[in-house]
Amino acid sequence: MKTISTIKVAIIGGGIGGAAAAIALHKQGIEVDVYEQAPIQREVGAGIGLRPPTIRYFKDWGIYDQIAKKSSESLYMEIIAGNGPVLIKEKWPVLTDNPEEQWARLIHRADLLDIFIAQLPKEKVHLSHRCHSIVENENYVEVLFENGHKIQADLVIAADGIRSIVRSKIFGDIQPVYSGFHAYRTIVDEDATIGMVSEENILRIYVDGQIQVYLLPLQHRKQVSVDITAPSSDASWRPKVTKDEILSHITNYHPNIQKLIESIPLDAFTCRPLYDIDTLDGWSSKRVTLVGDSAHAMLHNQGQGANMAIQDGGALAVALAESTTIEEALSKYEAHRKPITKTYQELSRLFPSQEAKTAFPEKEYF
Repeated sequence: MKTISTIKVAIIGGGIGGAAAAIALHKQGIEVDVYEQAPIQREVGAGIGLRPPTIRYFKDWGIYDQIAKKSSESLYMEIIAGNGPVLIKEKWPVLTDNPEEQWARLIHRADLLDIFIAQLPKEKVHLSHRCHSIVENENYVEVLFENGHKIQADLVIAADGIRSIVRSKIFGDIQPVYSGFHAYRTIVDEDATIGMVSEENILRIYVDGQIQVYLLPLQHRKQVSVDITAPSSDASWRPKVTKDEILSHITNYHPNIQKLIESIPLDAFTCRPLYDIDTLDGWSSKRVTLVGDSAHAMLHNQGQGANMAIQDGGALAVALAESTTIEEALSKYEAHRKPITKTYQELSRLFPSQEAKTAFPEKEYF
């Protein structure tokens, strides 16, 4: 029987969750290959807030200094009425045993993924590999890709997102759940925000009814991540919208917010329907397990999707290092990660509002 240190691991999906898991395993001396369906390695989307439990893994992996250079520390988040008054200004909550770790580091997803990929040997990252089928045998797993390439691994980690092919093949057809909202996202130069972004590096959420406008500063880039979240009956995966539709959501907002959105070309926005999945009973079989969105896709409201994916990879690597068998490791991994991700999945369905008592509903739980 193989020891944990000699197993071969295949990760399906090379986004933030898959790359983080690969780094964590690589640092433990475990052989790991990443298979990404896209022909180039890139991350699009918004800025994110990295939380202290996530940062601790970066320190363990020896990449914190690189992360720090591409991110900036934020101490507060604000919820602001759409027409201007600040409703809540609140310090980021403590999520660790260190009361001084009351902050987040704001970074663009693309910068984070670039740092992750740079840690991995080039020959271990395989692009243009979309999973076609997966068969779990007693002592190994066989994966066939659409390009005809076939591999065998002792353990397969699915990091292939909310519509995970691996999850559907191994754990059944779990359908994503539409939230009833769209997110319109883009990046703008900080000068374009007409004074709506705080020099204190504060994440600001402007709210009016069911509509939110997020302004997340990316000081290291001199840019701002903009996100408009609004109700929509269109549940299609690639909705087509007009600029007038986007502008119609912010008619009650501060004039400078309206000017900002008016100044952004339509083709600069990405429009995404917001989906999550209901909590799964289990993430693992004997030799296949799920991480990130494939296991617990959540809405963006608590800003924890990327954090949870990264922490999954770190916890899985630790569980493997502390176990004598793969099954033992997967059992430990699930026991550790499922309770916290289940809570964040539930909290992520709470949208910020003018009636909110806190910017951080998670404080009640962690």
